[in-house]
Amino acid sequence: MTNNVVVALSCGTDNPNRSTRALFLAMVAHKEGKNVSVFLLDEAVYLAKDGLVENIKAATGDAADDHMSYLQAHGVPVLVCKPCADSRRIAESDLIEGSRMATAVELINLSCDGAVISL
Repeated sequence: MTNNVVVALSCGTDNPNRSTRALFLAMVAHKEGKNVSVFLLDEAVYLAKDGLVENIKAATGDAADDHMSYLQAHGVPVLVCKPCADSRRIAESDLIEGSRMATAVELINLSCDGAVISL
């Protein structure tokens, strides 16, 4: 069994339930001692734009910001699809602390070496 977990998320403000769940699962995996990476693509790149994740809540009342704050505090990499961000005019300087731009090559390499949760 692998100790690496990749949470790939393609929805953002357009689906607050899935967005919040993905960050929650990443947090839980980290708390369980897994090596976790979060990869944001498509609409999910908005979650890494400074100030936006604070407004995302699931129907259960869970706040995406709480989960993202945990990931940031524990150094969990939050990777942002560069072409997806570029097409939405999100620059690296717009990103929250602990996140950085990445490409599909990095997602593939991470995925080949770990369990993938895709939401």
